[in-house]
Parts: sequence; structure tokens; C-alpha cells
Amino acid sequence: MIFTDTHTHLYVSEFNGEKDEIIRRALDKGVEKMILPGINSSYIPAQKELAERFPENCFVAFGLHPSDVKNDFGKELETVKENLQNGNAVAVGEIGIDLYWDKTFAENQKTAFKKQVILAKEFDLPVIIHVREAFEEVFEIIDKLNDGKLTGIFHSFTGTLEQANKIIAYGGFKIGINGIVTFKNSGLEKTVKEIDLRHLVTETDSPYLSPVPKRGKRNESAHLIYIAEKIAEIKNISLNELADATNKNAEEIFGRL
Repeated sequence: MIFTDTHTHLYVSEFNGEKDEIIRRALDKGVEKMILPGINSSYIPAQKELAERFPENCFVAFGLHPSDVKNDFGKELETVKENLQNGNAVAVGEIGIDLYWDKTFAENQKTAFKKQVILAKEFDLPVIIHVREAFEEVFEIIDKLNDGKLTGIFHSFTGTLEQANKIIAYGGFKIGINGIVTFKNSGLEKTVKEIDLRHLVTETDSPYLSPVPKRGKRNESAHLIYIAEKIAEIKNISLNELADATNKNAEEIFGRL
């Protein structure tokens, strides 16, 4: 039984001194493939170092996180493009729009997101999209840029069934489900129940959003098992079926890693 964690920030300082152990724990739980989405340029060396040491397990994506978009985001996008040109990235991400905490750079976020989607099309890569309090803004951009070839993941999905159906209708996107699905009052369980399994992928977003029973503690890729168990329970299927289906879905987005 093998799982893919399609979104984990194992390279951040929260794991310093423990990264090898963290990855070994993930492998022990059957989490053999881990996608490492970018945040900003300062993290790129750590991303690359981890992927170089675990080339069969860790795979990098480069992008500017919406919460890191400021007035000088142009320089960051140049760095993203430079690293995409090296040919080692499996996606452009984590990109998107986040209007939850601060709307100061909302227009810059929209511009940065659009430019990075265009970069993904240029390099024929999928996108990993972060959306928080900004579905309509993200949909507006994807509506214009989606050409049937654009693919990716709407990561850490917390939207409605209607929003999920719109994502599915694009044709090339999957929906990332993480520990939020285990939270009692999230409402996500009801939505996931209505979404066909062929549209879902699993993720942790570690070190954030630890699932029950680890909620409140630092998250890690090994905790994907709790998320998988919850989705399998919702879908009334075995863990093996869940692993097979979500791995196939991840392969549709990233190819065979």
C-alpha cells in the first residue's frame, strides 16, 4: 500500500535536524512520494537539498506563495522562472490568491498568480493552487487561461460542492484533501462524500493542519495515513482502494514520479 503526499513543506526550519527521520517515518507508513511546493526564493536551496538526497521520494515545485507576494514580486518570479528552466520541477506552485489575512496586495497577488499560470503553460507543468477567501478571483483567472491543457491541484480544498464541481468541470484539475477533513466542524466531510474519488488527491500541508488525532501538533507526511483513513471511511472503501485511486490521480497530474 503506497501513498502520495501531494503537498508537504518538509524543507522548512520546523524540521531542521529531523528531516531524515521525518522522511523515514513517512516511508514506514507507506508515504513514498512527497511533493515539496515552494513558498519563496529563500526556501529553494532547502527544497533542492532534500530532493537531491531523496531523489526517489521528494520532488520539488517552484512558485511564489500568495502570502509572500509584495511590491517586489517581479524579482521573485524571475527566480521561479530560472529554476523552472533547470528542468527539475514537477509543478509550478504553490501559487494562488489568499485574501483571508490581508488584502493589501490583492491586485499584486492576482497579477503574480496569472503570470505563474502562464509560466506553467510555457513549461508544460501543472499548477498547485492555494485559495483562501478567493475562489471567485481564482476562477476568473483560470476561466481565461484554461485551454484544455492546463492541469493542476486545488490544494487544501475547503470550498463548497458547487465550487468543487466547477474545478472538476475544468477537466484537468484534482482536489487536494488534507487534515481539515478530519476536523469535526469543518463541513468538508459532507462535500468530500459527494465528490467522485477520481477527482481527489491526498496531502498533508505539513507542518500545518495536522489531522485528528494529531491536531495541534506539528504535522508531517507520516500523518497522511489518518487523512487516508478518514477519506476511505467517508467513501466506504478499503485503504488499499483509496491508495490506488489517489496515486493514480496524482500520476495524472504529475506523471510517474
